[in-house]
Amino acid sequence: MRISTGQMFQQNTNSILEKQSATNTIMAQISSGKKVNTAGDDPVAAIGIDNLKQKNALVDQFVKNIDYATNHIQQAESQLGQADTLVGSMKESVLRGINGSMTSAERQVIADDMRQSLEQLMSIANTKDESGNYIFSGNKTNSAPFAFDNNGDVVYSGDSGIRKSNIAAGVQVNTNVPGDTAFMNAPNAMGDYGVNYSSSQQGDFVVSSAKITNAATHVADVYTFNFVDDGTGVMNLEVSDSALPANIVTTAAPFDASVPVSFNGIEVKLTGEPKIGDSFSINEVAEVSIFDTFSKAIALFESGNDTQTPAGQSELAQLLNNIDSGVNQMSQQRSLTGNSLKVLQQYSDNHTDEKLINTSALSKLEDLDFASAITEFEKQQLALSAASSLFSKVSSTSLFDYI
Repeated sequence: MRISTGQMFQQNTNSILEKQSATNTIMAQISSGKKVNTAGDDPVAAIGIDNLKQKNALVDQFVKNIDYATNHIQQAESQLGQADTLVGSMKESVLRGINGSMTSAERQVIADDMRQSLEQLMSIANTKDESGNYIFSGNKTNSAPFAFDNNGDVVYSGDSGIRKSNIAAGVQVNTNVPGDTAFMNAPNAMGDYGVNYSSSQQGDFVVSSAKITNAATHVADVYTFNFVDDGTGVMNLEVSDSALPANIVTTAAPFDASVPVSFNGIEVKLTGEPKIGDSFSINEVAEVSIFDTFSKAIALFESGNDTQTPAGQSELAQLLNNIDSGVNQMSQQRSLTGNSLKVLQQYSDNHTDEKLINTSALSKLEDLDFASAITEFEKQQLALSAASSLFSKVSSTSLFDYI
């Protein structure tokens, strides 16, 4: 077979370029430490590498979200813990103020101390995070959630919004506790109604519960309970509505404190012994605020000796029950933050394990065996050198050398 000079040059050039390309590929692998630098190096491995890198990138984002959520939940848990301790101290002050041997001046001291504690509780509820956002304001993070209005009552300006963070595929966790849930919306310890005792009360009694028992027949209104003489010295109870003139909605004749009073879908239970001429009213209050509860206790202590009157004693009993309800509400929210922190730690550990597995698989697909690569590099370099040397000799050969 006859080979032309042009064909010979082309074959040798292709051989040299092929060896040079193989050498450059090995050099690139050694330089990067990876055996797959482009999809052309190993298409199947390249797909696996890309998938694993995407998984690791997603895991990294989940870990960042967990760190963010953990930081904010820890702040909420810490502040709720401080609030719980402070409220416990304030409750002790209320119990101390009930002592009948105290003077009005001593109760005023307790009231002043409680007012300072109330302002401290307000400060806790208005805590900001590291970015200057209010942690108990729901979604309205730029506005202080709690403030005193012109009447001295605490109002909530935040909302009930829950901020969430994605911590795994299809898994979200709450990153905040709305202030109304933590401090404002504690269940009314009595049920669905609150009680307003009359300052003229003489009997020693307390309304222990006032609940809606039948929503279908329930009629919302402000109801007044009057203990009246039936004309023979026997005490009856008349319950009237707020109409003018008032309508009597039910009568208990004679009144028996051991028997609940039921009317308009409402059941009211009393304990103790009311007297003829006593009265009280109830109005619908499903939830109570820990701030308002303590504000009422402070006002009662500042009113002189009202705490020692039958009405004052009855109101204090109601306030103490509502304080317990508020404490339980805060403790429940704090418990939920603790559970969230446990969940976050579990998912963080899961992501750590997942990334370790992914990284190990990634290493098997793309990490270079340097010993084998250097051996291959030397082999390719030798082949390139041999091809170049051979081409140099062949290209310089001429027919005239043999004539």
